[in-house]
Formats: sequence, structure tokens, C-alpha cells
Amino acid sequence: MLERLRRRWAQGRPLGSLRSQLLRWLLIPLVMLVLLDAVFVYRNALDAADMAYDRSLLASTRALAERVSIVGGKVVAEVPYVALDSFETDTLGRIYYKVTGINGELVSGYGDLPPVPKNVPRSQNYPALVRFYHADYHGKPIRIAALLQPVYDDSMRGIALIQVAETLDARRGLSNQILFDTLSWQAAMILVMGALVWFAVRLVLRPLMRLKTEVETRTLSDLSDVDPTLVHKEMRPLVSAMNGSMSRLQQLIASQRRFIADASHQLRTPLTVLKTQAELAMRECDRQAGGPPDIAALRDIVRSIAATTDSTVLLANRLLTLARIEHGGDSLAMDTVPLRDVAQQVGLEMAMAAVGRQIDLSLEAPDEAPVHGQALLLHELVANLVDNALRYTPQGGSVILRVRAAQTGNGHEHGAVLEVEDSGKGIPPAERERVFTPFYRVGTALESNPGGAGLGLAIVRDIAALHGARLELATAENGHGLKVSVHFGVAA
Repeated sequence: MLERLRRRWAQGRPLGSLRSQLLRWLLIPLVMLVLLDAVFVYRNALDAADMAYDRSLLASTRALAERVSIVGGKVVAEVPYVALDSFETDTLGRIYYKVTGINGELVSGYGDLPPVPKNVPRSQNYPALVRFYHADYHGKPIRIAALLQPVYDDSMRGIALIQVAETLDARRGLSNQILFDTLSWQAAMILVMGALVWFAVRLVLRPLMRLKTEVETRTLSDLSDVDPTLVHKEMRPLVSAMNGSMSRLQQLIASQRRFIADASHQLRTPLTVLKTQAELAMRECDRQAGGPPDIAALRDIVRSIAATTDSTVLLANRLLTLARIEHGGDSLAMDTVPLRDVAQQVGLEMAMAAVGRQIDLSLEAPDEAPVHGQALLLHELVANLVDNALRYTPQGGSVILRVRAAQTGNGHEHGAVLEVEDSGKGIPPAERERVFTPFYRVGTALESNPGGAGLGLAIVRDIAALHGARLELATAENGHGLKVSVHFGVAA
């Protein structure tokens, strides 16, 4: 049964009713114990019956032995007719006897009565030289008492053998009666104990039923903790785990609601601007109908539409990236990724944007710096950091992308460090913790880059947390600007 339950659990199959399993685990072993006890009771009953009837059989054997004597040089047995009649008509079972003389001759009784086996030991329960054994006689099982009786007179002396046998009907009847009485009593006990076990299981499972009712009657929006005192002490860890799961579910729902609210708020502005710009373009076309179009004005409007569209696309992509990290990052496969290769790829991708803004983008990566992580997310992390640096660095400035292996005090490598340093205005120390909040932008940065989404550092923070990395913001080495450092652990 244990192996079957283990296989069901491993295969995800339902285990059925807890009440029925408890009843089976309690009642089936109880019935097996009762049957085993019945076997021992029956054997004990047989031993008790044999002991009682052996005593009676020995008394009959002794009574017959007292009538064996030597007369005229022969062993004779004077068995009265009353005794013979009782042997023939005993109500408790048929009785047979046999008297054998000193020289093995038949003196009286049934000559074909089975002899005494050689390996039958003498009974230690009685002082007489008696042996008890079982045999078959005319197809019926019998119990025989064989008594060695000394006989003697002036002319001779020796040992006579007196055998008295009886059928086992009376013994088996007594044993069966003891067994029947025992089984009847134990069956009644099983019924009573079964009822008690059923009521006990029902009483013990009542708190679980109350817990089930409380959970079922809750509304969809009710994710409050379940009171652990509703169930037994052994079930409280399960309730605590369920409360923890509901707490995480609350956090997930709150995060999703906050994300949806922020996304709707942030997308509303660029979409409104885009709609306004499109209306301006249409109005300009209507105003110039019938006359030569003002190409410069239309070009400015279309350029504004393109810029707004780019900003909206950037915002949508970063919102999707943030949602993917927050709600699916744990399921991504991790591997050993050379951080230098990721930085080189991002540098090549951002080179044209840096040239367009007249910014010097350089890469310093003397070490391969392997880290344990997800390549796509690491690429997104580096790309967001470099994009932020390029956006908030004025023309003619510089951005340094640096990758190196971290060193311990004894000179051994211990993880990797990614640094992105720019020559922009930087972030005041008082606001460095707040910039990781989605859609938060520093006032000076907002003025220098009104098209930013405010999600870059939030995405960097979540990716760093997913990889167990430590994120630091500091002032650049030139005294103005920002240096972002990401410290990764040793690659697995």
C-alpha cells in the first residue's frame, strides 16, 4: 500500500479521500491483527483442550492399569462390562483401549490400535510413565495415552503397556467453541472499534472541513491570511505555506496592477501627442489646399511624429521587457556567459548612435569575465546602461564601457564587474535610490532628455537582482557624471 501511494504521488494521480484512507489504514491492520490473534487463540485452545482431555485420558488409563495383574503366570486385564460399555458409548467421543503383556502379547482390547512411535517422549506433566501421541484409526484422528504399568507376582515380573485412545471430536468441539466465542467477541470489538475510529476520524478531520469551507466561501478578491489556529498543530505549516503563497500572489497582483496603471499613464501622453501631431499635419494640409504646400512645415510635423513614434516604441519595448523580467525571469535558463563578448556586441550596436550624438564611446575589457546568467537579459542590462549614458551625456562628451574581473585581497579572481561611466551631469546622491523606481526621472535629466522612458535603470535593477548582482551608483572619476557598477558573483 505504501508503494502504491508513493507511485500515485510520483505520477501526480489523486490519492482519494483522506477519511477512507485513514479508515483503511486503521481497520485493515486491526482485522489482520484479529485474524492473527485468532490463529494463536485457536492453537492455545487446542493446547488447553489437549491438556484437559489428556488428564481425563490418563485417569482412564490408570483406572484400567489398576485391573491388570498376573494370574497363573499370565498377564490378565479384568475390565468390567460397565467400563466396556462406557468405552463403546462415550458421549464425548469414541474410546478404544489395548492391553499388551510383558512379552508384547495382546491381553485385551483392540489389537490393531496404533503402536507407540519410537520418537515420542515421555510426558513431563505427570509422574507416571505415560506418553501421549496422535494417530489415525480407521480413518479417524485419535489421541492415545500409553502407560507403562509394572506387574509382578512370586513367579514373574515385568512391564505391561496400557493404551487408551479417544477420538478428537470432543477436543475439537471444545476448541471450536473457544474459537467461536473468541471470534464473536473480537468481531463485536471490531464493529465497536470501527465505529469509534469512524467517529474519531470524522472528529479529527472537522477542522480541515472548516478550513475547506472558509477557503471555498471566500470572494475572489479576498487573499487575506488563513488563521492557523483553525487546524491542528501538524497542519499549521501547510496553512503557513498557503498564507505565504497568497502573500506572494498579492504581491504579484499588486505589481501587475501597478504596472498596468503606470503603463497606461505613460503611454497616454505620447499617444496623445502623436494624435495631436497627426491632426496638425492634416490641418496644415487642409489649410494649404489649392496652393503650394509648405514642405518645411510638413517636414517638421512629420519629423515630430517620427520622434514621438520612436519614443512610444521605446517605451512599449521597455515595458514589455520589464514585464518579462518581473513575471518570467525565474523560468529562463542560465549558462556561463563571457561578459566581455556581451559588452563588445552592445558597443557595436550603439556605435552609430554615439557617432550621431558626437559622443566618444570606448570599451575597456582586458578580461573575459565569465558570469553565470542569461545572455539575452545580460545584453539588455548592458544596452540599457549604455543607452542611458548616451542619452544623458551632452555632445562632445564621452562614455566608457568597462569590463573586468573582480580581484580579492590575495589576487584571486572573484566574479566580474561591469562599469558604465559617462561625462554627463550625473545624479545627485539624494536621488540615486529613487531613480530605480519605474518612470522616475531626475529633473535635470528630464530637461536634457525629454524623450526618455524612465525605465532603463528599473530594468537594470531587476536583471541584476535576477542574477544576484550588486548595483552601485557613484560619481564618475572626472568629478562630474555618473558611474554605474554591477558586481557579479563567480560563474557557476
